[in-house]
Amino acid sequence: MNAPCTRRDFLFRAALAGTAAGCLPAVVAGAEAAVSPAKMKLALTPGSIGVKADQRESLALARRYGFDAVEPHAGFLAGLGDGEMTDLLAEMRAQGIAFAAAGLPVDFRSDEARFRTGLEDLPRLAAGLKRAGVDRVGTWISPAHNELTYRQNFRQHAERLRAVAQVLSDHGQRLGLEYVGTPTARQSRRYPFLHSLRELQELLAEIGTGNVGCVLDSWHWWTAGETAGDLLQLRSVDVISVDLNDAPAGIPLEQQQDGKRELPCATGVIPVGAFLGALQRLGYDGPVRAEPFNQAVNELDNDAACVAVIAALRKALAQIA
Repeated sequence: MNAPCTRRDFLFRAALAGTAAGCLPAVVAGAEAAVSPAKMKLALTPGSIGVKADQRESLALARRYGFDAVEPHAGFLAGLGDGEMTDLLAEMRAQGIAFAAAGLPVDFRSDEARFRTGLEDLPRLAAGLKRAGVDRVGTWISPAHNELTYRQNFRQHAERLRAVAQVLSDHGQRLGLEYVGTPTARQSRRYPFLHSLRELQELLAEIGTGNVGCVLDSWHWWTAGETAGDLLQLRSVDVISVDLNDAPAGIPLEQQQDGKRELPCATGVIPVGAFLGALQRLGYDGPVRAEPFNQAVNELDNDAACVAVIAALRKALAQIA
């Protein structure tokens, strides 16, 4: 007699059915499965998929399910002694796992005092990342503001992120900025801000430190109405990290909600093959992460979520012509 199907089992099977059709053999094969014709690194970013795990637990999950890279935790790494760091990196090398991009540990969106506090602590955290070999850091740009006009917001972003980028440059790191293309994400505030690749490139030029590039997200690329041709205007060095997801079917683009997405290849609404194909033509070989903001995925346990996500990422990369 078959065991009863629990709600967790149902969510797990639904995630696999929706995101990984045709990919189950690769999941079962585990870390030995071929993962990336483009040499991109399939990265585990626990917080984006509802996985609750510290740095060591994240590494164990990455090894178990065949991820190539894992998100680094700046605070944890900065707190390691030399011997602990040496042991950690040796373990990662033996397992074939690298660090992906770290999140920027500075709040540059709020008041000046909070920004300055974060900036003062950044050298310590950046030094920890450098010791761990982490050379990519990323963050996102809010697409609207209630108080600052476009020009005021642009000036503030350029000044603050220039200061951040200079600290990161001193530690051999590049900063990636992600634009938010979702139309509904900028409707609730008074003043719209940059929400496209071209506008982001203007900000990068204004920052002008030479170590700032893009975090490219297939969702924001699609909601901004962009094409593979837009991506091909970039160089591989301009791309710091990549996020993949899909959009719910049956909802017009202008009504899509930023916090309600799907795993890559779940619906086929976002043309992930064209997106990744352009990145491959650029020669991009950095981290690729899933960022679905999906309740069903978030409700899975850690193991089930990792199984569904690695399958979805592998399926997405298989779309590259």
